[in-house]
Amino acid sequence: MTVQQYNQCVNDFADRLYRFALKNVADADLAQDFVQDAFERLWVKIDSVDFNCVKSYLFRTVVNLQIDRVRRQKLQHLHLSNLKEPIEGPAIDHDVQKLIDEGVAQLTEIQRLVITLRDFEGYSYQEIADLTDLTSDQVKVYIFRARRFLRQYIGKIEVLI
Repeated sequence: MTVQQYNQCVNDFADRLYRFALKNVADADLAQDFVQDAFERLWVKIDSVDFNCVKSYLFRTVVNLQIDRVRRQKLQHLHLSNLKEPIEGPAIDHDVQKLIDEGVAQLTEIQRLVITLRDFEGYSYQEIADLTDLTSDQVKVYIFRARRFLRQYIGKIEVLI
């Protein structure tokens, strides 16, 4: 096949190939990609494809591209379904968690109680005050002191990681 015959094929079959691909995939951009890939493959094999068989070659190429896409999607779906659930947030090293637990254990009982309720359980200051029969200001002071102690006990996080 010559370059002029190739250009004639593009003029003759591009629209039909696009409509055919669009009907099968219902995505305009993807249909354009299939048509472009089909003509690219024809260009690569321009010397080996007979001009009389170009139409069937192009349509067969588009069908094969669509089949390959479906297979790729199935493999990707299969691969993604076999993956474990992603871990959200950074994982805490066991030594760091152990150090945090040791620091919390050294707090006074009331500090340990309020810091646990606030930081680990998510209670508000007022809810903690109601549960412990303290004022809201007292709760804030105990939490501040507990956090300050833990910061000093643990040290800089960059050293631990």
